[in-house]
Amino acid sequence: MLERKLKKIIETRLKQFPAVALVGPRQVGKTTLAKQFPGKYFDLEIEEEKLRLDILWNEIISTDELIILDEAQNFPEIFHRIRNAIDLNRKQSGQFLILGSVSPGLMKQVSEFLTGRIALCKLSPFSIQEIIEMSPDNLWLMGGFPDGGILKSEQFPIWQNNYLNLLAMRDLPTWGLPSTPQVTLRFIKMLAINNGLLWNASQIGKSLGITYHTVNSYLDYLDQVFLIRRMNPYFPNIKKRLTKSPKVYFRDSGLLHNLLGVTNFDDLLSRPWIGFSWEGWIIGQILIWLQNEAVPFDGPYFLRTRDGQEIDLIIIINGKLWTFEIKLTSAPHQEDVKRFITATNLIHADFNVMISRTSDTIRNENFFSMNITDFLNDWNP
Repeated sequence: MLERKLKKIIETRLKQFPAVALVGPRQVGKTTLAKQFPGKYFDLEIEEEKLRLDILWNEIISTDELIILDEAQNFPEIFHRIRNAIDLNRKQSGQFLILGSVSPGLMKQVSEFLTGRIALCKLSPFSIQEIIEMSPDNLWLMGGFPDGGILKSEQFPIWQNNYLNLLAMRDLPTWGLPSTPQVTLRFIKMLAINNGLLWNASQIGKSLGITYHTVNSYLDYLDQVFLIRRMNPYFPNIKKRLTKSPKVYFRDSGLLHNLLGVTNFDDLLSRPWIGFSWEGWIIGQILIWLQNEAVPFDGPYFLRTRDGQEIDLIIIINGKLWTFEIKLTSAPHQEDVKRFITATNLIHADFNVMISRTSDTIRNENFFSMNITDFLNDWNP
């Protein structure tokens, strides 16, 4: 069993808070991770488990044992009881570990009943630092879902296709997305075609026959359930005219590649959009690292001026501005470095990082050039 980096953070939060919410997309490994903690486990997708929890509630909360509640969004009335149990013994930490696939309903219950009583931990698919014995290219191709092929390669891309169909036909309607499964699948496929590009809600709305307001509301929903990542532009106080539209990336590269018909690595290398796939995957690896290391940050952002200057990723850590240029090459050209530094000078960045497939490493006072594995192993923001 591969060790999940987030486990240590959960252990720490259980010592600090009465409750911890472990959230993330379906099939990301929340249940497997939660069962590594000793405690009473209840699967709230099962009616018999709900009944058992209801009948034995007073007995269960009378002990110091951790109570693990899986898919808690299926039993919304339990949140009032959780709050009361915590308030009866507010000084006791580690009372509840609440698992859920993020939906508006779940987060509403958490914010309404458990604000100040709960810590939020987000579990992502496997990252490059969790599969150190495997090829990073396999992770890029198949994505990081445990059952999506990274552990059993024959699962890709069949698993991804089934996952997306079930998400559109069962989960998203259950969680409240006001769209038919057919429209949802068309929308998701259009998002894949536009992965890494500037967001144009009007254009997609015309293709789907719905308003751009509706398109934007669907996009918000898919962002909340961890299917896509919306990156907003960074707005520094400069005289340049800036792009104001966000960018949209798929959070998991395996789901993206399935939607675009990729079946193997050679096939991926032949696609004209491969640079956008690589860019989104690298951005995801950086953000997962920050999440798993519990590093507070502001972002992610990007910058693009109307005259073509661009920064792929901007994040703010401890008041310091980190910028990233992402290149799908094993030998970054000096002209690429010059363009990158020119763009970062516009916003007076503190640290500038060029990520590529290079085997060479450059470390200067505020400029770094290396591959993603070496950078994450060395990074100490």
